[in-house]
Amino acid sequence: MPKYCANLTWLFTERPLLERFAAAKEAGFDAVEILSPYDVNAQDIVNELAQYELKMALINCPPPNYTGGDQGFAAIPGVEDRFRRDFKRSLRYAKTLGAQHLHVMSGVAEGPDAREVLIDNLRWATAEAPKQSLTIEPINPDTMPGYFMNDFELARDIIDAVNAPNLRLQFDAFHAAKITGDVMTCWSACRDLTVHVQVAQAPDRNEPGPGVIDFPTFFAALDADGYAGWVSGEYKPKADTADGLDWIAPA
Repeated sequence: MPKYCANLTWLFTERPLLERFAAAKEAGFDAVEILSPYDVNAQDIVNELAQYELKMALINCPPPNYTGGDQGFAAIPGVEDRFRRDFKRSLRYAKTLGAQHLHVMSGVAEGPDAREVLIDNLRWATAEAPKQSLTIEPINPDTMPGYFMNDFELARDIIDAVNAPNLRLQFDAFHAAKITGDVMTCWSACRDLTVHVQVAQAPDRNEPGPGVIDFPTFFAALDADGYAGWVSGEYKPKADTADGLDWIAPA
């Protein structure tokens, strides 16, 4: 049976961030993820996690670009020093929060130079943090135009090239549907690499209920394949978050 996680960047936004932990616990979640927790005092988040007996599943790296620049730059040539500096800051947050996974974002880039920069940066990062699970996530071009990590075969290529035990795949069913049009086939091809799963229904990124993606079949496949990681709801609720949580009822 899948272990369900709430993405507090997307869910329970009817409340301030520090009040969303209580809402997640009340709804039956045992873990949360926050894409960018850097504006909040880390100890305040630690206190909420402890009070409601929640685990922190994942945060993103790098911290946000307050100048309005692109998200991530691990694949962008010429800013390797910045990547390493900001990675260390993200790693400190991840350790403080007990985050199981740290998602490294590639940023907007293209071509062989970007591929080599991403591989070099990830080789450095995996060696710098050998006990921290790092992930990369293919993101569809409609959601993030120009984003380098936009294909599941590319993700496998990068993971194979880095060849580090602490770098694996973050599988988002919504992005898989948008990129490949066939979530189940994509999952079958990627399950051996996957350590974290995120879900939202396509095409509008709402609750993972009836629609393009057959989520009961997908969740059954996770069980059948022995997937033991978190399944995180990362979606835009159609209304109040609590009114759209039927998808976790089987748990």
